[in-house]
Amino acid sequence: MRPKHLAIELSKLQPHPCTSVELEQYATEGDLAAYWILGIDQVDEVEGKRILDLGAGNGILGLGCLLLGAQHVTLVEADPQVIERAKANAESLSLRCEGTTEIIQEHISLETERPEIIPDIVVMNPPWGVQTPKADRPLLEYAFSLGAPVVHVLHSAKSKHLQALGRDHGYESEAMLETEFRLPPIYLHHTKKKATTTVRCWRFHRPGDAKLIEDEE
Repeated sequence: MRPKHLAIELSKLQPHPCTSVELEQYATEGDLAAYWILGIDQVDEVEGKRILDLGAGNGILGLGCLLLGAQHVTLVEADPQVIERAKANAESLSLRCEGTTEIIQEHISLETERPEIIPDIVVMNPPWGVQTPKADRPLLEYAFSLGAPVVHVLHSAKSKHLQALGRDHGYESEAMLETEFRLPPIYLHHTKKKATTTVRCWRFHRPGDAKLIEDEE
């Protein structure tokens, strides 16, 4: 599937309501989600895999993987309002996709129950810890603790702690993509009509499983 076609499919999903500044809710746009997911598919082959989407929002990342042939997608989201969007979106794709979905409302912590089957791929756009310091840590630590072969993370390009945190859990890292992330003026602290911030998409992998020709920072 081409990025344009996947982006169109993702744009049909019910959007993330983005109502909680404390949870740093910013929607991943369809174009970026499509480009990133197809990149993940190129290096880690989504088809037939079990996908875990943490802090899933409306499900755009996990459901994008479902559209690419994932066997099973689990969406985990804390906000009860947002989880209803994810459920509606998963239902809208249920008749078109062979894979199955599971949707869990959970505020992730290290005490969060582990899945019975280790996912093949974890994908996430966690809160970046701008409004609430270290808000990303519980999701990242939980993701790295599961033992998945690969963990894909979209995060602020300014963040310096991701690689060290991954190494603490036995993961090496490589940057897949760096691009601009649009920040629409949806919260009271926003003073600009249009703003962007630079983000980086990371692939955390087990030693010896690097897929990109790039020197680690």
